[in-house]
Amino acid sequence: MTDTEIEITADLVRDLLQEQHPDLAGLAIREVAGGWGNQMWRLGEELAVRMQRMDPTPELQLKERRWLPALAPGLPLPVPTPVRCGEPSERFPKHWTVMTWVPGEPLDHCSISRGAHAADTLAGFLRALHVEAPAEAPISSDFGAHPKKCTNGFENFFQAVAPDDVAADTRAVWDDAVAAPEWDGPPVWVHGDLHPANVVVSDGTLSGIVDFGAMFAGDPAWDLAAAWMLLPAGTASRFFDTYAHADEATIRRARGLAAMKSLFLMLMGQNGDRGLPGGKPNWGPVGRAALERVLKGV
Repeated sequence: MTDTEIEITADLVRDLLQEQHPDLAGLAIREVAGGWGNQMWRLGEELAVRMQRMDPTPELQLKERRWLPALAPGLPLPVPTPVRCGEPSERFPKHWTVMTWVPGEPLDHCSISRGAHAADTLAGFLRALHVEAPAEAPISSDFGAHPKKCTNGFENFFQAVAPDDVAADTRAVWDDAVAAPEWDGPPVWVHGDLHPANVVVSDGTLSGIVDFGAMFAGDPAWDLAAAWMLLPAGTASRFFDTYAHADEATIRRARGLAAMKSLFLMLMGQNGDRGLPGGKPNWGPVGRAALERVLKGV
């Protein structure tokens, strides 16, 4: 454990609740697998505690606290909504938030069997989310840029994990995204980090969206990459038909971003296989499957 990581246990979570929200301290507490920047603990049946762990600043949690209560009522899928705030203390000098629990199984541990339904559901969710954001909405420095400004990240992932048999095709998709015109519409609300660990599935289809720490106002292409990152093969066209607001340039940017995100998942999988900190062994096959969908383009 490094000096930036604090061991978080059920006893610690209960002590913090007893100190700041004692009416919740009697609920059952169960650790939720996964998480890196933040660690999640299930609190009773309807709540969860989101503990800042490796994130260097509380910015992501504070962003969720401010904006999710305003956005959630207009969204057609459940999202985690803050209900109580935990402030830094001597016991735990970082932020933590009590949020509503979004039931379902993370997509990186299961699969979607109702592809058409999931495509329509995701399209409907993103149409509702992608509305013009207010002037004071956050702007991301890590997410949201045109692909041409992300070439260093793409190259790092590409050199590390791009399979030889599809390397040329992967680069062609990326180059096409880099050449696509920039987003010329108003900045819209964007989740920004839609990958299989940040959505949940029930009854074979999407049932909730989680982890809005990366959300920003900007180019919707960053979310539309989810057509290939999340949905089964052959459903991307249906998704874009239902979404109905993406022009050709936006789809080109989205496809290139999906290629980059797929390589990132593959790299995280490779790191997990090597036992490196933050690695996710199960993400390798997930990323390769997503890249295959990207290259097929449907």
